[in-house]
Amino acid sequence: MSQALTYASYLKIDELLNLQAPRSHGSNGPEHDELLFIVIHQVYELWFKQILHELDYLGELLRANDTGRANQTIRRILTILKTIVAQVDVMETMTPLQFNAFRGSLESASGFQSLQFREIEFALGHKRPAILQHFSALPSHERLEQRYQQASLWDSFLHYLQLNGYAIPQAQIERDVTQALAAAPEIQAILITVYRQNPLVSNLCERLIDLDEGFQEWRYRHVKMVERTIGIKQGTGGSSGAAYLASTIKPFFPDLWAIRADL
Repeated sequence: MSQALTYASYLKIDELLNLQAPRSHGSNGPEHDELLFIVIHQVYELWFKQILHELDYLGELLRANDTGRANQTIRRILTILKTIVAQVDVMETMTPLQFNAFRGSLESASGFQSLQFREIEFALGHKRPAILQHFSALPSHERLEQRYQQASLWDSFLHYLQLNGYAIPQAQIERDVTQALAAAPEIQAILITVYRQNPLVSNLCERLIDLDEGFQEWRYRHVKMVERTIGIKQGTGGSSGAAYLASTIKPFFPDLWAIRADL
């Protein structure tokens, strides 16, 4: 007879709490703050998993022209983004000296290597073949390759506009989805019409702007946290640290930003 399901067995608490393995070696064991560093980054990865789950669902809802549930799903993602931004506040309770006490133990490990965050970027249309190369040696690289070949959330949004009666150019509907999104004047003209004539659809456009801004806010807070912790030092894993992170603060949906001056 199987054991009754409990809180601990359902959530696999024992396994979860054994996943934190500090690598530093101080005079009294691992450095105190390394556990915080590990927990925060593991929690980030769990939230990234949920964000990907919601982005996939959002794409389905847009293609089904389900505006109500699409807005609800965006609201959930935005709430998750606020939560992960707030985690930066927790990380910033750690001083540069406390971080440097175990930083060497990270060796070549770097947040740059987060495959799930690259999946999120691909899902939102920010696709670069070089990223595929960077992850090609990992067992999970096929997952990223699949994301690379899939339509982005923006492609689903273009189908949503088409379902709502807007004449999206066929070249945009059939575009090569492995290419990074670029501003398209013909789409901007349609969006201006949407904003002037269709409050229901323009409201969803504004929620997508919120989503884009939410990711930019997380990147910005991440940059400032890195600057506060390591300054201009090179990042772990060989990245340029804060300078690289600052260069990534760009919008995912350029057309929605480009029309602001014309509304």
